[in-house]
Order: sequence, then structure tokens, then C-alpha cells
Amino acid sequence: MDKFLIVGLGNPGEKYNNTRHNIGFELLDFYSNKHESEFETYRLGQISKISIKGRKVVLLKPNTFMNLSGKAVKYWMKEENIKLENILIISDDLNLPLGKIRFRAKGSNGGHNGLENIEQTLNSLQYPRLRIGIGNNKNSNQIDFVLGIFNSDEYDILYSNFDLISKSLNSFVLSGISETMNNYNN
Repeated sequence: MDKFLIVGLGNPGEKYNNTRHNIGFELLDFYSNKHESEFETYRLGQISKISIKGRKVVLLKPNTFMNLSGKAVKYWMKEENIKLENILIISDDLNLPLGKIRFRAKGSNGGHNGLENIEQTLNSLQYPRLRIGIGNNKNSNQIDFVLGIFNSDEYDILYSNFDLISKSLNSFVLSGISETMNNYNN
């Protein structure tokens, strides 16, 4: 039976909670709760294991910090014996409007340090990813912006999409990346 690894990128620690860069963690918390599962701390990250119509899914929030995410992804990929095409990496994206989602079967890192480290560690661009738009304030420092906290209006916009995004994660597990791209890229 195929197993899946869904990785939400973010930075561990309270000071990063609710920041734009941690949208991957936020989404996985929501998704895990929806499946009545909780995260537990293991080597290189927090893990929640769920089942979707009999398919085993490992949810991972790396504790290696964003720029070293590849180490945790590679470890859990090998530990759980998961094929590269059954991995989905969830990251924030400055180039997408707030709340917009974009699935890709492969591609470049687009300047995202977490994705760049994963590419280097896995030695491949051939892994599925989900980018979630966090908007962009071109008048502020990019690092300050991504490490900034969502205001309540922004969070409401994002949170209102979490149910739809959860359905898209189910689609990835049950139907694959191509069908998910066709049905959910908005």
C-alpha cells in the first residue's frame, strides 16, 4: 500500500506562531485536528499519522527550522519508505495573492529557502508542492514581512480557505497531483 508524506513548512518555537512563513504548520494543525489526530514530537519534527480511505498519511512539521527542512523530509521519507511522488510540501508564497493556492508536480524553489534546501537534500525538483499565497507588501522588508504575524482580516481570509485546502490534500492522496492541480488550482 502506498504511503504519503505531507510536510508543512515553518519554523519551530512560539515566536514564529501565526507568522506568514508558518502557514504550512497552521494548515497541518487544522488538517490533523479535522482527522482527530494530534502531533507528537519525534526525531526532526512533529508527526501526526492519519488514514484517508485506508491510505496511510504521515503529516510532518519539521523542527529543523525552515532553511534546513530537507533534513527532516529526507529522514521521514526514508523512515516511512515513501516514494518521492507521494510527498507533498506545503509552503508560503509571496508571489501569490493572499489565500490563493497553487499545486505543482515539480518546479523551482522560486526563491523560497525551505524549498531550496529540500531540493538540495533530495537532489531533485521532482516532488509535488502546494504553495499558499500570503500576499506581498512591497513597501516592507521581505524577511520582516514573511516573519510578520497575520492581522485578523488576513487570518480570516486564510482560515476560510482551510476546509477547501483540506479537501485538496485528500484529493492529492486519493487521486494524485495531476487531478488535484486540475480541480484545485484557483
